[in-house]
Amino acid sequence: MSKQHDQVSKFLSFVLRHQPQAIGLMLDSEGWADINQLITRAASAGQSLNIPLLQLVVDSSDKKRFAISDDGLRIRAVQGHSSRQVDIQYQERIPPESLYHGTATRFIDSINHHGLVAGNRQYVHLSADELTAISVGQRHGKPVVLMVNALLMYQQGFKFYQADNGVWLTAYVPAEFLSTNLNI
Repeated sequence: MSKQHDQVSKFLSFVLRHQPQAIGLMLDSEGWADINQLITRAASAGQSLNIPLLQLVVDSSDKKRFAISDDGLRIRAVQGHSSRQVDIQYQERIPPESLYHGTATRFIDSINHHGLVAGNRQYVHLSADELTAISVGQRHGKPVVLMVNALLMYQQGFKFYQADNGVWLTAYVPAEFLSTNLNI
């Protein structure tokens, strides 16, 4: 992804996941924003966007963070929202036996005490494979991969969802369902 695409992706993450009000944008409860309104509001905030550029960023995102509606009129972040305007109604899914969470070694003591908490996001994000979890953990420092006994959690009443981009979501992971792989 080019530097411009990376900058646009970061801008979209900021306004579509966290602070749409920063540019006066309104999201519906499913996180959708009108593309034309986004382009206009972004321009007044000094960010130049157009439909082909948005489509390119959506299509070229390796993590598939964004989606454009089937009619091409709306755009949204598929997960990761901290904005309380958004409450995407994901379909509950039965998770695989194990899911993974990448983090940094400096967070392990807190996680061992409190479990995985969503923090300022709506859900804890989990991946289906260790490589993705390692990549996520590296963004925060020396990576650690936590294995989540997801199927057992589900069997004990915890709910799991899967976003359009394949990221698994749950509200909370108690520490007793975690095991740590420090040998990365």
